[in-house]
Amino acid sequence: MKHATARRIARSALTFAVPLAVAALSLAFSAQATAQTAAEKIARGKYIVSTAACHDCHTPWKMGANGPAPDMTRALSGHPQDFQVPPPPKLEAPWIAAFAATNTAWAGPWGVSFTANLTPDPETGLGKWTKRNFVETIRSGRHMGRGREVLPPMPVLVYNNFTDEDLEAIFAYLQSIPAIRNRVPEPLPPGAAVAQK
Repeated sequence: MKHATARRIARSALTFAVPLAVAALSLAFSAQATAQTAAEKIARGKYIVSTAACHDCHTPWKMGANGPAPDMTRALSGHPQDFQVPPPPKLEAPWIAAFAATNTAWAGPWGVSFTANLTPDPETGLGKWTKRNFVETIRSGRHMGRGREVLPPMPVLVYNNFTDEDLEAIFAYLQSIPAIRNRVPEPLPPGAAVAQK
C-alpha cells in the first residue's frame, strides 16, 4: 500500500514536473531567439546605415592624411554645434547648392539645412523618438512624421524604397550606438542670415 501510494505521488509529481520543465526550456529558447533576433536586427541596421551613405552627411568630416573623411569619433552626430558657418556663397545657374567642409551644412534654394544628430541622445538626438516616429519621418518626409519638411540633401524619396523591416532595423541600430550630445541648429529659410549660437 505504501509503495503504491509512493508510486502515485511520484507519477503525479512527474506529471506536473515534465510540463513545467518543457515550459521553462521553451521560455529559455524563446528568450534566446528573441535576443538573437534583436542582435540580428541591429546588425542588419548597421549594414544598411553603412551602405546607404548615412555617414556621408550625418557624420562630420575632417581632413586626414588621405583627404576628407568621416570623423568616426563623432559618428552620426550631425552638424557640429560648435562649427559656425558663414552665409552661403551666391550661386549662379547651373550651380544650385553648396556644402560646408564638414559635409553637414548644405545651402540651396531651400535655404540652409544642417544634418541631424541620429545618435540616441535624449535631448539632442533620437533618444526620445519611437520606432514609429522614425518610420513615419521617412515615409512622410516630415520631422517625426508630422513636423517640418525633411530638407535636402536627405534622399527621402530614395529611402522610401526601404521596407518597414529595413527602417526598423536602421532604428534599432541607431538606438544601439553611443549617444553624443550635439545640438544641431534649426534649418534656415531662403535668404535668412546664418546666425548660429
